Amino acid sequence: MVRFQNTGQPDWDWWGRLWPTPGETLRRLGVEAGESLAEVGSGNGYFALPAALITAPGTVYAIDLDEALLAELETLADRQGIDNVDPRCCDARALTDGLPEAVDTVLLANTFHGIDDPAAFAAEAFEALAPGGRFLVVNWQDRPRTETTVMGEPRGPPTELRVSPSETRAVVEDAAPFSTVRRVELPPYHYALCFER
Repeated sequence: MVRFQNTGQPDWDWWGRLWPTPGETLRRLGVEAGESLAEVGSGNGYFALPAALITAPGTVYAIDLDEALLAELETLADRQGIDNVDPRCCDARALTDGLPEAVDTVLLANTFHGIDDPAAFAAEAFEALAPGGRFLVVNWQDRPRTETTVMGEPRGPPTELRVSPSETRAVVEDAAPFSTVRRVELPPYHYALCFER
């Protein structure tokens, strides 16, 4: 199993500068109490842990290939008293095989640019969703990397890997019969597209 290209776990110091309130970001995207959510490429839980606080008692499935990061996520969840996170070491390209149930939301944050076959993944995300479920894609704006600086350094994927909102939308909608899309601007350097099954 090979990780998606250029999608490693960011340093929490600069990540916190971009996403000082990840829970509020998730609420803006429509994440609510009682729903089930699968975060693909969860790493050590920067979004999965706040998602679990919002969705409780609904389950958050933290999907990643890195067992060490998932172990760190479990430790952080224990320290914070979060008991509705279910870490799963599995390949996102076989998401339906890695989940025990269809979920209300699939979240893909800062990873779309690195997927080798984004259309196949979008189709897999569609199959992993319950009817009426949402596929949330959070992505870096398609700006030169030199313009997306944090703490004085360029951050994010290489310029040539960045995908515009229109390109992302076209790939996802061509891959699966999602019915609705909503765009949310996430300053300073991100956007989100919210697709509905």
